[in-house]
Amino acid sequence: MDATSSRLTLVSPLQGWCAALEEAPDPVFAGRMLGDGVAIDPTGNSLYAPCAGTLITVPASKHALTLQAENGIQVLLHIGIDTVALAGEGFELHVRAGQPVRAGERLITFDLDLLARKARSLLTPVILTGGTDIVVSRRCVGRRVEVGEFLMEATGAPAAVITAGSASSALEDSVVVQSEHGIHARPAALLAEAIRKLSAEVSIAVRGRTANARSPIALMSLGIRHGERIAIRASGADSAAALAAVKRTLEARLPEAARSTISAAGSDPPQKAPAEGAAPEQRAREVTGVIASPGVAVGYAYQLARIDLEVAETAPDAARERFALENARAAVRTELQRTLDREQGAPRTIAEAHLGLLEDPELLERAAKLISLGKSAGFAWRAALREAAEGLRGLEDSRLRERADDLLDLESRVLSMLSGSAAESPELPADSILMGDELLPSQLVALDAHRLAGICVARGGPTSHVSLMAMAMGVPMLVAAGHRILQVATGTAVLLDAESGRLHIGLAEQEIEAARRRIAGQRARHAAALAAAQAESHTADGVRIEVFANIGSTLDAQLALQNGAEGCGLLRTEFLFLERQSAPDVREQAAQYQEIAQALGGRPLTIRTLDIGGDKPIPYLPLPREDNPALGLRGIRTSLWQPELLRQQLQAVLQVRAAGRCRILLPMITDPAEIRAVRTMLLELTGSSGPSVPIAVGAMIETPASAVMADWIAREADFLSIGTNDLTQYTLAIDRGQADLAARLDGLHPAVLRLIAKTTEAARKHARPVAVCGGLASDPAAVPLLIGLGIHELSMVAGVIPSMKARIARLRSDECASLAARALEQETPQAVRALMQEWAP
Repeated sequence: MDATSSRLTLVSPLQGWCAALEEAPDPVFAGRMLGDGVAIDPTGNSLYAPCAGTLITVPASKHALTLQAENGIQVLLHIGIDTVALAGEGFELHVRAGQPVRAGERLITFDLDLLARKARSLLTPVILTGGTDIVVSRRCVGRRVEVGEFLMEATGAPAAVITAGSASSALEDSVVVQSEHGIHARPAALLAEAIRKLSAEVSIAVRGRTANARSPIALMSLGIRHGERIAIRASGADSAAALAAVKRTLEARLPEAARSTISAAGSDPPQKAPAEGAAPEQRAREVTGVIASPGVAVGYAYQLARIDLEVAETAPDAARERFALENARAAVRTELQRTLDREQGAPRTIAEAHLGLLEDPELLERAAKLISLGKSAGFAWRAALREAAEGLRGLEDSRLRERADDLLDLESRVLSMLSGSAAESPELPADSILMGDELLPSQLVALDAHRLAGICVARGGPTSHVSLMAMAMGVPMLVAAGHRILQVATGTAVLLDAESGRLHIGLAEQEIEAARRRIAGQRARHAAALAAAQAESHTADGVRIEVFANIGSTLDAQLALQNGAEGCGLLRTEFLFLERQSAPDVREQAAQYQEIAQALGGRPLTIRTLDIGGDKPIPYLPLPREDNPALGLRGIRTSLWQPELLRQQLQAVLQVRAAGRCRILLPMITDPAEIRAVRTMLLELTGSSGPSVPIAVGAMIETPASAVMADWIAREADFLSIGTNDLTQYTLAIDRGQADLAARLDGLHPAVLRLIAKTTEAARKHARPVAVCGGLASDPAAVPLLIGLGIHELSMVAGVIPSMKARIARLRSDECASLAARALEQETPQAVRALMQEWAP
């Protein structure tokens, strides 16, 4: 390389046949969207450095890397096409990111036979990027090359590098990222939104890489993890305000998607393997996958291929193409906004994510640049989004990899608008088990749900947006089942078991009938339990046990009533406050609470005041930095720290017309004085001068302190509600998010049961009712113990109510009391569960 003239000479990094880049079976490479270069069809199994430089990116998938030469030009080496999907299988890495290498130094060894079987193509692009006006003056194409032979020569200016102090208004600082899963889609969008209206250029750097803070895609591509310290640099008229906004947003522990909607246990479902002793023919008929939406379905395979809309590559009028792209984006923006206005749950979450991506400045800049080079609007949009998707798929974090599907979905939405015709949806036969490489949310929405029995895809993950939609629809789904399912012919009889994580292929007719009988039996039992659940719940000896539901929306309330809920034991009001840039006012809150009260039809409604802090922050209320947020500002502490927020919420609750059936629940109470402070505020709001307020006020028992002080707390509160999830976490000193200790975090630990017993004993002294609204209320093994300890109100997940009511109807309160007494004398949670198994196998 000649440093003065920025000339760079590359030697071949592979043994093989050198071809023009246009031969790569991917428009991102073939269209030179990433830069100019060549492609090599390898005949050897090792990749070597084509020049001296420093390795700046080495993804966990090991299928590609980027080498930066001394003149700033970057060289992307991408082994095969779509090899990121192999997740590192068949690759052995000999270097690491940040390492300087010599020309000819071995970088990666790969299994050529495995890649030939599993990759779309072995053709390996060698692309020059990272600079401006790069011109390839000579290149080798159309012949065989050996490692170290001349490959190509190029000249070009290096990319501009921002250095400290390069502008007088530049400011710098650093911050530790508090978001639990690092900077992924939602935090990246919130960060970009925080500086959107400010006049400043803001960059974020980590591990030697820098990204534009206004670009969610660029931020996600950095793969920033929780706890990492990142550097922030801002320049321009609003540099100080921008720097402060970025720090405030990052230090506020940006909100994560609620994982409780993914699995009841709150963790990713494990991938299952075929039974150890399974016969070879059985293993040949089984495919294992990851459970994304639980359930069992029998039906017939239907292979769904994603059809790419055809787009012209070039267009003569750049202004017309820019106008067309803007119109198409505006139409998609309107569609997404309609979804936001009328939907809740997974559809709303997806629309929010797509709106953020639709406005991503780097995607728009890339598309605009391609249009200016003579490309059509459709070609430019597709190339920009696929380049970004490819970058995300190479990241280590599974949640970030799954966001690549959102980009492909957004690509289809905009291209459909550009073409003026939506893609045709297939006519599904009855009992279809949908199969394919991957499934996009827009494809799932367009299908006839009545004919869809289940879904099994080769790729994807359990936290993808389409997985959340399948769960919301009640459709069993397996993901990451591998490419073997793509060979299952349409019409093949299959059994999708998304309880054990297996797909059974090629069932005989008698197996189909047996599976249908089993599923029909399950449905009949569930229907019977559902019908019986509409009656009040009593034990076999007539003790009244109120069975309520934990809810977070009007839709949840409706579903709870269908399942036999007798009221709401916990309304999580956070749904009104999260994922927005300002707090809801009194009118909006009151309208939402009233709508839920009406949906409950006069049944009890327990409204928990805002429970934020710890793992549930809100971006417009930056909390002070805490080394251990779980022990800091949480629940009622945060509300009393920001009394105006609490005042407005109480004012909204007081407006609910529920004929005395509405009550307030205060989270994370540890001190009776906290209850008195809220009562004082209620008296001020009602203008009452008496000793009481016109609404019941309850306290959550979630810490050992509150359980030990339950007799004092019961004097101030009208009722108590035990949150067993946090009570277990704080009692056992095990973080609920700590995967390594998850097996030891058991609410049936004798220490937790003793604190529950202490709470019910204190409540009886003051004639106060006690409820359980945590995870134990949904645990069939725990319910007899809770009844035996004196709990007469259980608030649980709506889906388990029918079976739980049926279980309660078979219990006797005296037997439960005897059982609870024995459980309190056990030494371990395993001993308690063994006792329960022995008592009711």
